[in-house]
Amino acid sequence: MRTLEKKQILKNVGSSWSALGINVIVGIFLSPFILHRLGDAAFGIWVLIFSVTGYYGLFDLGIRSSVIRYVSKYTATDDRLKLTGFVNTALFSYAGIGIVSMAITTMLATSVEHIFKGIPPEMHAQARLLLLMVGASVSISFPLGVFGGMLEGLQRFYILNWTSIGATLARAALIVYFLNRGYGLLTVALITVGLPIISSIIRGIIVFNLCPLPIGLRYVDRESFRHMANYGGTTFLVMVAARLRFRTDELVLGAMMSTVAVAWFNIGARIVDYAQEFVASLAQVFVPMSSQSEAVGDLERIRKIYIAGNRVCAFLILPITAILIVFGKHIIRIWVGSRYVPNSYPVLVVMIIPFALMLAQAASTRILFGLGTHQTMAKITVIEGIANLILSIALVRPFGIVGDALGTAIPLSFTCLVFLPRHMKKQIGVPVWTFLKDAYTLPLLFTMPFVGILMAANHFFYPKNLIQLAIESLFVSSFYGAGLLWAYKTNRAFHVAELVGEPKRAAIEQTPQAVAEVQYQNEQ
Repeated sequence: MRTLEKKQILKNVGSSWSALGINVIVGIFLSPFILHRLGDAAFGIWVLIFSVTGYYGLFDLGIRSSVIRYVSKYTATDDRLKLTGFVNTALFSYAGIGIVSMAITTMLATSVEHIFKGIPPEMHAQARLLLLMVGASVSISFPLGVFGGMLEGLQRFYILNWTSIGATLARAALIVYFLNRGYGLLTVALITVGLPIISSIIRGIIVFNLCPLPIGLRYVDRESFRHMANYGGTTFLVMVAARLRFRTDELVLGAMMSTVAVAWFNIGARIVDYAQEFVASLAQVFVPMSSQSEAVGDLERIRKIYIAGNRVCAFLILPITAILIVFGKHIIRIWVGSRYVPNSYPVLVVMIIPFALMLAQAASTRILFGLGTHQTMAKITVIEGIANLILSIALVRPFGIVGDALGTAIPLSFTCLVFLPRHMKKQIGVPVWTFLKDAYTLPLLFTMPFVGILMAANHFFYPKNLIQLAIESLFVSSFYGAGLLWAYKTNRAFHVAELVGEPKRAAIEQTPQAVAEVQYQNEQ
């Protein structure tokens, strides 16, 4: 990768990790604080309501991802007219979606106690109000989300991240202040949903200073809507699959077990989510990068992003996976208490392994979105999501919350191991073995001795509090960090050898035509 490109990646990723680091630190201290202040039942209701409104993301219909894709494409080709039409069409579409989602929220709020039988009768009123508040926030966030998508398309991730940091710190301070003064669930919800709206408004002001565009109904056009529908329709399938893959577990437990079981599951799953966010904050930069490369016809750069991007993702997720498996019991014990370890640690272990397989290929899925060639992936992930839901329901009764986790782990592992590498070969022409060797040899060589160091540290040391756990983790991670620094300084982290040899060249020579055909179909 070029030096300027690497600096841009580091700037965006560095700010993303800063935002994530603040979010994780706040979560480490704030989650147990909220849990113990509200109690298991109220905390379970909190998780359930946010799980329900999380499905409102399906109303996005892939519009945000299309905004990222076409803003990056039209800025790369300096097509101001098409950019104006697309942004205005997205704002108009989102406004309509927000109105519909608010109407649905109002209907759901009247029967929330019938949807979840496990909610205690004395908390029905709070649950209804909580649903109304969160639903209204999501409805407003739809049109405001265009500004965040524009920033990503412009590769100004650092603006998104610094506004997110400000909102996170303000949220933590306000929640602690009000909970210490006896306020409850609804106050926490108001703070949680209100600050992101303020952040989105600030982003909108910044966006129109960076990229001034006229706003009005007369700029809404059919061509932009057609592009949005073609690209977003496929993205919508991926979003449906994502909800089935990762957002049905709490709902299954809430319907078939109890809100306490939801809380137990959420603790283990939340830790895995933090690991996912850490890698996703890096991988998201590959969407506009690959889209811009496709817009100017630079397919060789896309192939290098594919190998180098997944290599860096593996550098991150493999040591994190090792730390969570070896230190997981200590993390849960110190974070929320020893009584949660027997139920939450098995969830953590079952979930982190398939997630590691997925996140080690996080660049692959982002490249497919950037190229607009994610149709097959969408179908496969929908099938996986349905299998996830069926398996979770089937396994939750004999195995409890671990069975719910297995329902997610089994189909996800199949997709990552069997489908994705072969599909990427068809899309960009890099043979599977070449990809596996070039992307993962170095990360695996770095991780194997690190696992030995972790196991030795776990045998000799028993952290009693968060500070001791942090010191121990930083100490053992310093060895791995030294290796990463060497890989970066010697350019081994980003370097991709030229693809030579007849078998590789034959596969690659088919790629420009294949990509051009898919692009032509998307444009029609």
